Amino acid sequence: MITTTRSPRRDPARRRRGFTLVEVLIAATLAGAVLLAVLSSFLFLGRSGWALQSYNEMETQARKALEVFAEDTRQASAVTWNSSTSVTLVVNATSVTYAYNAGTFARTSAGTTTTLVDGITSFSFLAYTINGTQISDFSTAAARLTANGTTKQIQISLAALRARQTATDTTNTVLSARFILRNKRVTA
Repeated sequence: MITTTRSPRRDPARRRRGFTLVEVLIAATLAGAVLLAVLSSFLFLGRSGWALQSYNEMETQARKALEVFAEDTRQASAVTWNSSTSVTLVVNATSVTYAYNAGTFARTSAGTTTTLVDGITSFSFLAYTINGTQISDFSTAAARLTANGTTKQIQISLAALRARQTATDTTNTVLSARFILRNKRVTA
C-alpha cells in the first residue's frame, strides 16, 4: 500500500493571495505614468482642436468678407473716402459703406449693417490710382476729395485674433488682391 504525506512546504495557492508592497508601488507608478500620458494627450488635442476651429472661423469670415467686398467694388461706379478706414461705394445707384470700427469690419447698405469680420487687431484700406500708384493721404477733406476722383483700385489688409485663456492666441493676417472699380471712369 502506498501512503502519501504532505510536504511541509506551503501550498502555492495560499501563498499568492495578495500583492506585496513593492508590487503595489510599481503598479501605481506605471498607472500614474499612463494616466499622465493620456491626460497630456487629451489636453494637447483639445488645444489643437480649438486653435484649428479658430483658424477655420477666421479664414471663413475673411473669405466671405472679401467676396462681398470684391463684388461691390467691381460693380461700383463711384467711391467716396470717409476716412482711412471707411469708404462708401455707389453700387447700382445704392450707397454701400464699408468701415472698420472697434475691431470689426462691417458693411452698411440701406440702413442695414452686417458685420463681416470681428476680432480685428489691425486694419487698413489701400487705394491705388489707374497707374498703380498708392494713394496714402486720407487725413484731410481735400486729400480725401482728391482720392475720390483718382481711386481705381482698392485693397484690404487686416489681422484678426482669437484669444482663449487656456490656449495660445491664434492670429490670421489677410492681404486681399487689388479690386478694380470696373465701372468707375478714371483717366490717367
